[in-house]
Amino acid sequence: MIRLLLADDHPVVRTGLRALLEREPDFTVVAETGGADEAVRLAGRGGIDVVLMDLRFGPPTDTTTTDGATATARITAADDAPRVLVLTTYDTDADILAAIEAGATGYLLKDAPPEELADAVRTAAHGRSALSPSVAHRLLDRVRNPGAALSPRETEVLGLVAAGLSNQRISRHLHVSEATVKSHLAHIYTKLDVDSRTAAVAAARQRGVLGS
Repeated sequence: MIRLLLADDHPVVRTGLRALLEREPDFTVVAETGGADEAVRLAGRGGIDVVLMDLRFGPPTDTTTTDGATATARITAADDAPRVLVLTTYDTDADILAAIEAGATGYLLKDAPPEELADAVRTAAHGRSALSPSVAHRLLDRVRNPGAALSPRETEVLGLVAAGLSNQRISRHLHVSEATVKSHLAHIYTKLDVDSRTAAVAAARQRGVLGS
């Protein structure tokens, strides 16, 4: 029997997932939570084989992580940790890489067919990578074309550009010089084959590097 923990801040989503997953004869949902920190605590108690983890958890507070990637890293850092299967609506390069680097065994989108989700849970439970086809393609493309892939810092800079921040505000936000910000932007323009901030944001969204 594969024991599951559901971590998603939408009760309706958790209810639907529980109903769907418990149709499978070898699955049992032993716990669920709407918070990332609570997911870490529940996973640490033992008795969990796979955590189905969302990436975003409501508005930030002083006492909650509110970040599925951070929670994933905390869970997988423990001895005899359960596997973490990210199940989310977010499919940008930055989200995918953050989750994989945090130790997630798999990454699936919420629009996946029920049979694909069930297969991914079983695959993750056995310690094998479980990636949706679109995510696998994205990762392979980055491996095959490393020179065209934005670094995590470049993605962060471009995200701030998309949010409307000036170079000066970005430099203050990241605690770097404006010259460093301009250098990052120059590399971004080259990799995306564009010549302006607006074009860079548009190209990044088209490629799935940034969310819309």
